[in-house]
Amino acid sequence: MTCKVFGVFGASGFGREVMPVARGMDDLEGFDFVFVDDNPPAAEINGYKVLTYQEFVDVNADVKSIIVAIADAGIRRNIEARCANDDIKLCTVVSEKSLKMDQVKIGDGAVICPFVTLTSNIKIGKSFHANIYSYVAHDCVIGDYVTFAPAVKCNGNVKIENNAYIGTGAIIKQGKPGKPLIIGEGAVVGMGAVVTKNVPAGAVVVGNPAKPLGHKRLGG
Repeated sequence: MTCKVFGVFGASGFGREVMPVARGMDDLEGFDFVFVDDNPPAAEINGYKVLTYQEFVDVNADVKSIIVAIADAGIRRNIEARCANDDIKLCTVVSEKSLKMDQVKIGDGAVICPFVTLTSNIKIGKSFHANIYSYVAHDCVIGDYVTFAPAVKCNGNVKIENNAYIGTGAIIKQGKPGKPLIIGEGAVVGMGAVVTKNVPAGAVVVGNPAKPLGHKRLGG
């Protein structure tokens, strides 16, 4: 009998939200599910064992896969590099309650939570996180390790570069064909911000309309 184990890296709040989404996927039928954490908060959470990363590496399994449920792009990137080095397959987790329309391409390692909508002609890089009730509208390009907190509204013709973080309830105004609105690499858009113009790389913007608050160091 084939032994298959699936790990959700991160036993904190988001990891606990991702676990039931992963468990409900047809592609993961027959897997045993565990949490993986560098600093396990408990031996068991919500009925699942919590293993250290090394314990997960040492599990004797025919198939071993993982999803990294960590919001910080730099940390996510580093964990995925560790997994690749240990030949642990990175999976994509997509809720059956999400909606993907036409010509949507998503890189490996994504988490698409319940009630997320991805409309048409969208290109998304690897390890994208889209939390509940977020949407990405037509003709958007999203880079690697981009994170959407809950209820982000990304309208059409927007380009979001690598490692950007978009806070809860933020609204990104629609760009124009051939002239997208750009969120620069490593930028942070604050909770509830309304973005009406380009955001420079590394900038932190807040408010309505969104204005610079400061800069952060680019992740990973």
